[in-house]
Amino acid sequence: MITMPEPYIRNARAADEEPLAVLDRATWSPLHAVMPAPQPPYPPFFDERHPPQQYLVAEAGGRVLGYIRLTHPTPLASNAHVLAIQGFAVADEARGRGVGRALVRAAVEEARRRGARRLTLRVLGHNTPARRLYESEGFTVEGVLPGEFLIDGAYVDDVCMGLAL
Repeated sequence: MITMPEPYIRNARAADEEPLAVLDRATWSPLHAVMPAPQPPYPPFFDERHPPQQYLVAEAGGRVLGYIRLTHPTPLASNAHVLAIQGFAVADEARGRGVGRALVRAAVEEARRRGARRLTLRVLGHNTPARRLYESEGFTVEGVLPGEFLIDGAYVDDVCMGLAL
């Protein structure tokens, strides 16, 4: 087994555009994606709605191994105390090595640092590995939208999870 250096979690920067775009395309799967598989020409990874400031990046040995996106779920002032995880990917070769857990923990800490009182996320019902990770980090199921998505010919639940900070 190849040993991997401990991941370092940092804020994303504009120079991460290409490695994050490549990672995002490489990790696309119907296990977690509700959009079709990406096809060229690829849109930019960062844009007006998805600026680098919303991302935390896991890096080890100078290589980007994963990211997590933390943003406000709505633009409403009455909802400003809530942050949401809306994007999460870990390179295949880094799975099972604590990179995803480190990113989730970093997102929780960043949400606290920003003064959030709640952190929420949505995960597909059939994504058992992600659901187990979130549950092990204290997230609880707060609601289920049954059959919300049609993915590969099957109806899949959308599971809403949250964590009080």
